[in-house]
Amino acid sequence: MLANLTTPLLGVVATACIGRLGEPALLGGVAIASVVFDCLFWLFGFLRMGTVAFTAQALGAQDHAEIRATLFRAITVAAAIGLLLIAVSEPLGTVILSLMGGSEPVTTAARAYFAIRLWSAPMALGNYVLLGWFVGQARAKTALALQILINVVNIALTAWLVLVLNQGIAGAAIAAVLAETTGFVVGAVLAWRLLGRVFDISADRLFDRERLLHMFSVNRDILIRTAALIAAFLFFTSQGARAGDTVLAANAVLNNFLLISAFFLDGIANAAEQICGRTYGKRDREGFLTATRLVMLWGSVFALAVTTAYLFFGSGLIALMTPNIDIQHVANDYLVFVILAPIVGFFAFAYDGIFIGATWARDMRNLMLLSLVIFLTAWALLRPFGNAGLWTALLIHYVARGGLQALRYPALFRASFGNSTLSPARVPQ
Repeated sequence: MLANLTTPLLGVVATACIGRLGEPALLGGVAIASVVFDCLFWLFGFLRMGTVAFTAQALGAQDHAEIRATLFRAITVAAAIGLLLIAVSEPLGTVILSLMGGSEPVTTAARAYFAIRLWSAPMALGNYVLLGWFVGQARAKTALALQILINVVNIALTAWLVLVLNQGIAGAAIAAVLAETTGFVVGAVLAWRLLGRVFDISADRLFDRERLLHMFSVNRDILIRTAALIAAFLFFTSQGARAGDTVLAANAVLNNFLLISAFFLDGIANAAEQICGRTYGKRDREGFLTATRLVMLWGSVFALAVTTAYLFFGSGLIALMTPNIDIQHVANDYLVFVILAPIVGFFAFAYDGIFIGATWARDMRNLMLLSLVIFLTAWALLRPFGNAGLWTALLIHYVARGGLQALRYPALFRASFGNSTLSPARVPQ
């Protein structure tokens, strides 16, 4: 969980350092660009989620050759995607940033950040694979160490380049590139050591047709599911941008809190992916049920803890993120939505982990698409309430995600582990 918590800190640190400059347009620019990268890279989150599931299932089945093959397959895909993103960086940036709806100064700042940070794509996606591979083998401490390294390097370089050398947004982007590169190099060395200091795999195993087709099928469904989730958050950001630079900047500050709580809860989902994946690989029915109950229990505990922290310290954190009084006032007006988000959203994150661990990707995809429709419908109905309506629609999206998966869970469990009827008391809800 702690390893996953560090993921959004690249954008948080950039926002905090740029925010200290006190210029809403610059803060809005790095906010938009950070959200774009969170979403763009996370579009390929199947590289982490799929790797966790396949590695954990191979571990449960005691198939050590497949554990090795899973890493090599995923790294190959990550490198190809990363290089493709760099190749199309200019038109990609133009299209994405034009859709975000920011003012001209905000878009100009965001474009400068985007052009530099996209060079981190192969390493950032490679880190998704490495993190998923370590977590899939229950090596959470290794994953944590790798993520801490990435963020320590990022924090130090961002502060130095932005606040000391006055490199502005370009400095924040360069720091992110160097941090991701450092993490990938160190992570590859750690993987090499775990593999007995030999990077080798038979071609027959690596290109096994049945396993490749299964990997692409699962990853395709996770990709579509993630695209639907990203669409909701990009829509949220773009609507905030249309409300003006101050509202955009305030939403950006609150969005960093939202991302921290989301990745905090997603840490619980990571644990679910590994444990449920391992028990699924062993076809351990009772172990899978026990894992599901534990995920729900700890998800509720940590959701309450994050909500409590934001309730008591939210205003102080806003003041730390930006010295601009206008932005602080607007952010505090909508702080209540950030406070409520962990409580209403933890079901969504918990069931995400369970569904991924069991590779129930098709159902996960379909339910996320339905949740997106619910979100857009809620926004349309609440649009007269402005930014408050937008935030309310986002919370409704959280509830829809968790609720729909909870309703689908019993049938999927029976299909995977047998047709015995589960009493309501035994079905985790």
